Amino acid sequence: MRIINIFMITLLAPFIGMIAGVYHAMGSGGSLSVPLEKLDPAMQAVREETVSLQSSVGFIRETAEQQQKLYREQDRILAELAEKSGSQQKLSDEAYEKIILDRLGQPIYQHNSRRVDVKVFPLQGIGYRGYIAKIKLHDPTAFKVVLGRDELGAGETTSAAVKRTGALLGINGGGFYNVTQAGKTYVLPMGNTIVDGKIIGEFQPSHKDLFFAGVDGDGELLGGIFFDEKSLLKHKPVAGVTFVPALIKNRKPLPIPEQWRHQKQPRTIIGEYGNDDLILIVVDGRQADWSSGVTLEDLQIKLIEFGVVEAYNLDGGGSSSFVYRDKILNRPSDGRERSVPTNIVVMP
Repeated sequence: MRIINIFMITLLAPFIGMIAGVYHAMGSGGSLSVPLEKLDPAMQAVREETVSLQSSVGFIRETAEQQQKLYREQDRILAELAEKSGSQQKLSDEAYEKIILDRLGQPIYQHNSRRVDVKVFPLQGIGYRGYIAKIKLHDPTAFKVVLGRDELGAGETTSAAVKRTGALLGINGGGFYNVTQAGKTYVLPMGNTIVDGKIIGEFQPSHKDLFFAGVDGDGELLGGIFFDEKSLLKHKPVAGVTFVPALIKNRKPLPIPEQWRHQKQPRTIIGEYGNDDLILIVVDGRQADWSSGVTLEDLQIKLIEFGVVEAYNLDGGGSSSFVYRDKILNRPSDGRERSVPTNIVVMP
């Protein structure tokens, strides 16, 4: 409000000076005379601007209060889900199919083979849009993590990775950072990355909520925090990446770290249904005319509604990309796909 008051003083300053000049001239016996009818339109314009500005400030305050109310409601729902979810029983394939179809309708794309069954659905919530892939792995090796152009330090868009590998579907993978050496910039995956059952580079112990998420030798989601290589490799991971934060474990929503709370952003998610099918989600964001993004808290609620029992947040923002049969289905927030060091692809 102090900023607004200063702004108003600045806005009124020329008119205040004009009026002061008039009175000064009149008081000193000068002949200067300014008709009031010439001042009135200017002052009326100032009044109108003031009312408009006050209305805008009121709207901003009301919107912020509504947003805080929404966040409190999300927290309340998550607290209730945390208490109730633990008592849920594992459902059959048929039950989960019914849950998905009841909530999302019929899939827009389907694929069935000896290796994998895939169903793709559009996702739409309040203020956001995206896509969901429900995946049943008959062959765990159909789920792959690939490095950019198969080189450590290189980047590649998701659509390029899908086309290069002959994959059916692809999403972007884990977090990353850039390193410049000898004038050349390398894009390196964060934490641990597993390709074809092997850790790329040296094992990196988890820190600051970083998790590993991927698929094990049985085709089930493998996720968690690992502080030593042996504890990770004993689960026989086939493929996986690293990022933060974990969203759901054992059917219960996990606390979101403070720096990630209540932020609407583009998202990429990997999770697992209670029948061991995988779920991949990409949500668009930063596009007010299309999709503003979604908070992790809202996604937690949606995922539990869908029957998801475990889920992890992958790299989002401008990296979020969903490709099916060489077609980019979502709208990346950068206006184009971002080149990333890891992509998750599903083979046909």
